[in-house]
Parts: sequence; C-alpha cells; structure tokens
Amino acid sequence: MSDVRVRFAPSPTGPLHIGGVRTALYNYLFAKHAGGTFILRVEDTDQNRYVPGAEDYIIEALNWFGLTPDEGPGFGGEYGPYRQSERKDIYAKYALEMVEQGNAYYAWDTPADLDEMRVEDANAKYDAITRVKMTNSLTLTADEVKAKLDSGAPFVIRLKMPENEDVKITDLVRGEVSFNTKDLDDKVILKGDGMPTYHLANIVDDHLMKISHVIRGEEWLSSTAHHVLMYRFMGWEAPQFSHLPLILKPTGKGKLSKRDGAKFGLPVFPLEWDPKDGEEIYSGFREFGFLPAAVINFLAFLGWNPGTEQEIFSLDELIETFSIKRIVKSGARFDYDKAKWYNQQYIIKTSDVELAKMIRSEVSTDYSDEYLAKACELMKERVETVGDIPKVGAFLFGTPTEYDAKMIRKKYKEDNDPHFIALTELLGSVDTFDAESTQAAIKGYIGDNELSFGAIMPVLRLATSGTMKGPDLFEMMELLGREEVLNRMKGGLNTIKEIKAAAQS
Repeated sequence: MSDVRVRFAPSPTGPLHIGGVRTALYNYLFAKHAGGTFILRVEDTDQNRYVPGAEDYIIEALNWFGLTPDEGPGFGGEYGPYRQSERKDIYAKYALEMVEQGNAYYAWDTPADLDEMRVEDANAKYDAITRVKMTNSLTLTADEVKAKLDSGAPFVIRLKMPENEDVKITDLVRGEVSFNTKDLDDKVILKGDGMPTYHLANIVDDHLMKISHVIRGEEWLSSTAHHVLMYRFMGWEAPQFSHLPLILKPTGKGKLSKRDGAKFGLPVFPLEWDPKDGEEIYSGFREFGFLPAAVINFLAFLGWNPGTEQEIFSLDELIETFSIKRIVKSGARFDYDKAKWYNQQYIIKTSDVELAKMIRSEVSTDYSDEYLAKACELMKERVETVGDIPKVGAFLFGTPTEYDAKMIRKKYKEDNDPHFIALTELLGSVDTFDAESTQAAIKGYIGDNELSFGAIMPVLRLATSGTMKGPDLFEMMELLGREEVLNRMKGGLNTIKEIKAAAQS
C-alpha cells in the first residue's frame, strides 16, 4: 500500500466549496491510512475562469484544516510543476499521438457551425452521428486536412468515441458502472489556444504523477468513460476510481450551493472569501467561530461512517479508521445543527487559554488573559461557536444593557427590596470575594430570614447579568469582582424596578 498516491485537484475559479474540502479530506485520509502520498494539483487550464487569489485561498484552507499536501505548489515534489498552466507544453504531444492512432481528430467547426448543428435538435451533441456532417479531419481529404493545418486555421482536437461500445468501470464506492459510447460525446481534449481541457490534462497528469487512486465528486462519474478510453488508447494502466456522493441542501432537493449559505444563514466555504471586485463577501466556517478539527469531524461523516457508535474522531483517529468501503452512494444531507454540535464538543475539549486567544480581538483590551481564560471556562459548555463566548456571555464583558423583562415581571416583588439592599451590603463586607464565600453569605442570609430561594436568587442573577441564562451565579460573581458586582446589583435593581413599573402601568 506504500505506492498509494492520490491528488486533490481543484480549479482556482473562486473560493473552495466545503464539498471540495470533503474531497480533499477523503483523499488525505486514504493516503495517510495507506502510508501514501497526498498531492495538491491546481487545475487552471480554463484561463477564462481563473480568479486571482483563489489558489492562495485553497492552500490557506488546507493548512487551516491541517490537510497539508506532501507535494504541490509551494510544497515541493518530484513530479512538478503542479499547476497545469505551467505544464502546457506537455499535453499537445499526447493529443497528437491519439490523432495519429485514429483515436482523436482535428475539428475546424466554428461556433456558428455548432449552433447550426443544434438547429434541428437543441440537445444534439458532437458524436458519431453528427461528426460525419461537420468540418473535421474525418470528413476532409488528406490534402484538405494538410491545407487547413498549413494555413494555421484555428482547430480543436476531439476524442473519437467508439460506436456503440459498453465501457465498464469498477468504482470502489459504486461497484461496477457501465456507459455506452452512443450516449457520450466526442469531448474536446485540446483547445484552440493550445491548452488542454480537463479530460486530457487529467489523465496525462495522473499518469505522469503516478496517481494510483482517483477520489472525486460524483459529477465526474459520467466523464470517467472518456478517461478510461484515453488510458486504453495510450496503453496506460488506469487508476482506481471512487466517486463521492453529493452534499445535499439542508432541506429540499439538490446539492448544497453557495446560495444556500445566504438562504439558510450558514457557512458553505471554509474561510471568508472576499472577491475584492464589489461582489458579495462570503463568511466561512472559521469566521462563524468553528474550530477546524470540528469541521473535519463533521465533514468526515457526510458520506462516510466508521460502522460503530463513535462520533468524535481526531484527525489521527480518522486516518486509522478510514476506509473507502464505508463511503455511502447516496447523497449526504448538510445538517448545520449537527455541525454546531460537533463544534460544541470540540470547544469543550479546547483549553481555556487557547479559547481566550481566539476571542481576544472580540473584547476590550481591558481584560487580562487570565480573565478571558476564566470567562471561557464559564461559557464553553453553553455555546456552539467560539464567537458565541463574547456574544452569549456579553454580561462578562460589560454591564448588561438588556434585561429579561418577562422574567422580571414573573420573579420581581417590590416587598423584597429591603433584602436586596441588605444582600448588597453583605456582599460588600465578606472577607474573601470568591464563589464559595459569596454563596455561603447569600444562602445563609436567605435561611436566616426564612426566605425562599425562588424569590431572591433569580432577581440577583437578573441584576448581575440581565438574563436567567448563563454560568453559575457565584462563579460569575467571583470573576466579575466585588466592585463590579456591587455596582451591577445597585444599578440593576433600579432597572428591574423600572421595567416592572412600566409593565404594570
């Protein structure tokens, strides 16, 4: 298995979709499980769709997830260059070799010719039926072909598909798949500008880079027959193929798209994408407050399962457990709630010091590292994203500006005002302002005065944080400190009275 070589081969035409990350992940896991090599190859043959910055984005995303390539642009390797645009001179000779074999041909059809071909049938394709009516080296005489080539007239090279042949593919995910060539078109393999199409560049590079397994999205399954035939024409051994299931929308039909991000308010890219041309900026999982290990764990289960009840896997555990045999054929529903659940589990496992570093830029510089770490400790089991720590726990980083009016109307009784005043004075006099001491003092006062906890504790919490939700009241008080708590109890009680009065008027 040490000869396993796989490649993740994205096109730099925009931000890397989260489905592309899953493809990279499965390639990475398969390679590492086998002790093989994970390669990044940038397939930038379509220069019209090339987007500046997209390649850097892809590499940054892979690095954020810890899916570092063994070979690729900027990573070294013996089979480079790893950008197809830098390999342009390699491809033409293979296309010409197939022409000489009779397995490909020159075509001089103009866009107008192709439009005319579709006049009678809008779904017509360039194939064994239509090619005999077109301007190509199959319909022209040898002298006419030579004259065309000598004149420099622009041409493409098309693959000549056999007529009515079943092409069988053994897919490691889907089993045996068969295509009949009568249903397939004569793909362009070399464009007029000398650049190869995906189909030619793909098989040439996979051969030259000694790729053993191709693991890619199911959208490429229908093209695999063309690729298998080209391997046969060139006398090369084809790699083993695995076509991954689609990642489906959270609801409804169809695959997850970038539009679903805006529609459902969820990330569909790993990192923020700013096209810098006035188009919409898309936030990614990172900006939504997700930890990379959590996203990896979530994505691994979108189309694969270990066959056990275990759900939390580190990257090393995924490498050890991963098998293509356990990838499912059917589409995998993108469950954002499940993604947040995974993230919550990883936040809980992350050290308070690391979480504090992550939220440092989101809060005032007045707070020490120790304060932030303690705040993270109190909030980490109550949030789903890292960004929720300063948002949901806003009362830890400033006096509350909003109060739960519904709970105030339900819990606050004016008759207890003297007790709240007495408790404020009591907290001002405790020797040590820690959770244990404040809890003992307040509970002792409630017991001594034969009060109910339900009459006192909710209002104390509301005065301190504005909400009934949050960490332990006494641990929160200890973190805030004596002065801040006393100020909040005095100011908060006044606000509570005003809210109750407004409700009664």
